[in-house]
Amino acid sequence: MNLELRNHTALVTGSWRGTGLIIAQHLRAEGANVLVHGFTQAEADAAVAEIGGGVAVAGDIRTDAGAESLLAACAAHAVDILVNNYGTADGGSWLESGTDAWLDAYQKNVLSAQRMIRGLLPGMRARGWGRIINLGTVGSTRPNAAMPHYYAAKGALATMTVSLARELAGSGIRVNLVSPGLILTPEVQAASMRRGQRNGWGGTWEEIEPHVAAEIPIGRIVRREEVADLVAFLASPKADGIHGQNFRIDGGALSVVS
Repeated sequence: MNLELRNHTALVTGSWRGTGLIIAQHLRAEGANVLVHGFTQAEADAAVAEIGGGVAVAGDIRTDAGAESLLAACAAHAVDILVNNYGTADGGSWLESGTDAWLDAYQKNVLSAQRMIRGLLPGMRARGWGRIINLGTVGSTRPNAAMPHYYAAKGALATMTVSLARELAGSGIRVNLVSPGLILTPEVQAASMRRGQRNGWGGTWEEIEPHVAAEIPIGRIVRREEVADLVAFLASPKADGIHGQNFRIDGGALSVVS
């Protein structure tokens, strides 16, 4: 499918590594001009080299000043697709995580996105077209007991997405949330391999993955490329009828009616 992303410019926050880098790769492969973001210029430059193209931009979006630096770097580009990919799931618990940890989770997972939305929205409004895609987690629907500060922040991001969708009604700008479950990252695979070998599940990933994914109906862990494909579609003109939605991509692990 031609997603018609040529002549569109996307900023993917946190795209110097991980799922963000894969999203940037997929958007570029679909023809978009992609701004590849790192907290430092060196991170962004290295990611552009790995991807094989794109524009390296930098700024620490956990702070107002860092976000302003990034927005300044983006000013020469008519950004009409914003993918708020950056966020972190720092460990913690109800008794261990104090006020600072909760505020830090909010800075990383909510305000980092809000700063970029606030900075790029006027240009999208002026052009009468835009896409804003926030990256959440299925945990905002069914949070675990651990990391309550992270799940609370991601829950706020989900609420913010719906609020923004209402604010932008009739504007030509579409806003949606993509909420992955467990994703097959190198870190997840390495931890699963160690667990599988301890439990005697085998020595290869092909032997171990079915055990790790025993409660996932599709029988495997979702790949980062699949998340990127969903983001690319939602970023495209093909998704013009989709607005204010939460797309869970977890292989069917979360059974809810919504």
